[in-house]
Amino acid sequence: MASFRVLPRIALALAIATLAGCAMPAPRDDHKWAATMPVEQTATRPSDGAIYQADQGMELFNDARAHRVGDILTISLVESTQASKKASTNTSKKDTTNIGAPTILGHTLKVGGKVATIGTTGDRSFDGAGDSSQSNQLNGSITVTVAQRLSNGNLLVRGEKMLTINQGQELIRISGIVRPQDILQDNSVPSTRVADAQIGYTGKGSLADANTQGWLSRFFNSKWMPY
Repeated sequence: MASFRVLPRIALALAIATLAGCAMPAPRDDHKWAATMPVEQTATRPSDGAIYQADQGMELFNDARAHRVGDILTISLVESTQASKKASTNTSKKDTTNIGAPTILGHTLKVGGKVATIGTTGDRSFDGAGDSSQSNQLNGSITVTVAQRLSNGNLLVRGEKMLTINQGQELIRISGIVRPQDILQDNSVPSTRVADAQIGYTGKGSLADANTQGWLSRFFNSKWMPY
């Protein structure tokens, strides 16, 4: 008898686990960020001259801006997006139909002493309106690393910055393609000049947990709820 009493509890636990699996968000894919640091390349060590020493890496006439794998580059985050949409629809239609009483053997058809006329009236109207607006802004800077130099000279850059403040962590990640001619003299480039940019700003900790719905609440607010 004890085993039969345990079965409903097991079924309830399985149901809750199923709901949790439906409501939990997909895990974050960090595979593309695993190669943030460039792969070290082995190069033939040049011979030292009387004045030039290879270990010192003195570049007297080269541009100090990033142009090789492993160079660092500062990206200025100047992201600001704003979108708005407004729609309004108003329709109306009114119909009136009157049919006279038929004449039978020279007499007008009457029902209950009244002329049997038929009349219909239809009045339909629809009034709909919608308004939507969204605004996002992200300012700051992040230093990234050149992970790859493409065949046309463009630079594939990746980088991340993690800040631990009190009881939470803030993580900023960015990747994209930068043209060398867009890099400024101070070795920086605005994020609006980064092609195929993927910018992520996430946080975790007590503050992030306080602003996140529980798995059961997410389930009742998901598309799987029929009501």
